Amino acid sequence: MKCKLLIGVFPALFMFFLTGGCQKVYYDTMEKFGVHKRDIMVDRVEEARDSQEDAKEQFQSALEQFSTVLNFKGGKLEDKYKTLQAEYDKSEAKAGKVKDRIDAVEDVSEALFAEWEAELGQYSSASLRRDSERKLAQTRRQYEKLITAMRKAEAKIAPVLNALRDQVLYLKHNLNAQAIASLQNELVAVESDIAELIEEMEKSIGEANSFIKTMLEE
Repeated sequence: MKCKLLIGVFPALFMFFLTGGCQKVYYDTMEKFGVHKRDIMVDRVEEARDSQEDAKEQFQSALEQFSTVLNFKGGKLEDKYKTLQAEYDKSEAKAGKVKDRIDAVEDVSEALFAEWEAELGQYSSASLRRDSERKLAQTRRQYEKLITAMRKAEAKIAPVLNALRDQVLYLKHNLNAQAIASLQNELVAVESDIAELIEEMEKSIGEANSFIKTMLEE
């Protein structure tokens, strides 16, 4: 995509806009390079989808590590704790990226729809205006379905992180076999939470793929 190419050429400039919160300036600058909000929207949906893929894989990895540690048959408990702490830290980082990516999708989508709505009044042709209104309504419906799926998946992340953090904290202050036995009882609940999270993420990823396909076909 042209948007990603320009960001690669001028990374410092675009990071300044993004981190400084100057989204309007960013969009206006991209427009001058021929990259419209619609292009940016598609790119951001792709990035949000990819971040969910990464998070899904990380939470699966975390569950595997927790299962392995909680069924260990020997070794240093301190090492086991460090393994779980590392998995939790990576999971938390991936979760943060998911939220940031979804927020970015919402930001550009709101800007795109506001611009589209405002420009409807500029048509002199009634038939073209009606067609644009129809496409705007259709795109909004597709977007609402997408963002609802993304936010639903995101909402499943916090309970999983909380459960993982509880296990890490408990093990940190109870480095003994009895602690491992206690945490094994909680593992079933963690497995269930992660299974639900992955299911919602897969639905969200599917919605993203469908949305991207539709936007590129128009």
